[in-house]
Amino acid sequence: MLNSKKIIVVLPAYNAALTLEKTYKEIPFDIVDEVVLVDDASRDDTAQVGRELGIQHIIRHDHNKGYGGNQKSCYNKALELGADIVIMVHPDYQYTPKLIQAMCSIIANGVYPVVLGSRILGKGALKGGMPIYKYFFNRFLTLAQNILINEKLSEYHTGYRAFSREVLENIRYMDNDDDFIFDNEMISQIFMKGYEIGEVTCPTKYFEEASSINFRRSSIYGLGVLRVSLQHCLHRWGWIRGKIY
Repeated sequence: MLNSKKIIVVLPAYNAALTLEKTYKEIPFDIVDEVVLVDDASRDDTAQVGRELGIQHIIRHDHNKGYGGNQKSCYNKALELGADIVIMVHPDYQYTPKLIQAMCSIIANGVYPVVLGSRILGKGALKGGMPIYKYFFNRFLTLAQNILINEKLSEYHTGYRAFSREVLENIRYMDNDDDFIFDNEMISQIFMKGYEIGEVTCPTKYFEEASSINFRRSSIYGLGVLRVSLQHCLHRWGWIRGKIY
């Protein structure tokens, strides 16, 4: 706990058997109260590794629900367990859990209700091996989103996120897509509700076992990001009514 706030780490996993232990062992259990692992019908032994590590709360989907569907299970379980702060860490070890305390303290002390670990602040992305095309893709999309959403984040596409309970209870994340666009819909909902988002510099690692999507799926994702941002803009202006708000 921090400032009497219960902290739960959620791990949305898919084929993470080779990296789960590394990730889990860096979690700061002096402040983290519980861990939730959601295995999205992995083809490897992700759930078994989780049991061997002693993770008490393991959910295994019978079929693959997608990245967004996995997060829905994560947040629902964390709220059910009474979390005051929920922090999502990818169990592929692309982001270090060593930043959990810093991110959670920002929320626990009432500075921001949401904190993102940004790979773009500083030089963490390219230094950590992010492919050049993904870096520029990330920068272009973030610029477009900042213009359309009228905010100023360094990155919308990180998978390292911490939320207060209040935020999760006041946005309609269950109405979001079950694929990767879920993340951007969630940020759009958060801003639409008037919440502010803080960021911390986060190093990243790109290696063979780390999860990533190919160029084709990245392109589909990019078009989805622009759609969500345009929808946010038009909803804010009152021209349309976005279904996720």
